[in-house]
Amino acid sequence: MHENLPLFYTFNFYVFGIVAVVAALLFVTRKSPVAAAMWLVTTMFALAALYIMLDAQFIGAIQVLVYAGAIMVVFLFVIMLLNLGHPAEIADARGRGWKLVAGAIGIAMLAQIFAITRAHVQPRIPQDYLARQIEYTGVIAPIAGPLFNEYLLAFEVTSVLLLAAVVGAVVLGRRRPTDAG
Repeated sequence: MHENLPLFYTFNFYVFGIVAVVAALLFVTRKSPVAAAMWLVTTMFALAALYIMLDAQFIGAIQVLVYAGAIMVVFLFVIMLLNLGHPAEIADARGRGWKLVAGAIGIAMLAQIFAITRAHVQPRIPQDYLARQIEYTGVIAPIAGPLFNEYLLAFEVTSVLLLAAVVGAVVLGRRRPTDAG
């Protein structure tokens, strides 16, 4: 009935992977710290989408809540506190073309969400599997097991990306000497 569904997931996996890599490159190449922080948020959301597509919904939700939410708020607070961003430098995409591209990407993502909800995908595991596993091993093992086994590389890449963001925030926070002459 849904023979094209694996192709659909593969396509979206590569799309979100490319979005994550491009957003990470844009993050490290921006001059404005506020714009760089926004690109880092985009990277975090793309990584959360990848986690969800890997059937790690809890990790995807934590990615959005903790990394893209709380930590990025702290980074933006530090940037604003140090007055590193100037209002003229905040927006990297100023032209109409960039707005059209952003709108087209948004419509494409909405279409994909609509297609996923219309597919009525059957779960790959029995519905009581997680409940039985929690009864047998406790609450932590069903989350920690896959996190430190199948998804260890993705988890570590995320932590390295966060470390790079912290180092970037420290470098941006240093005061540069002004030219006296």
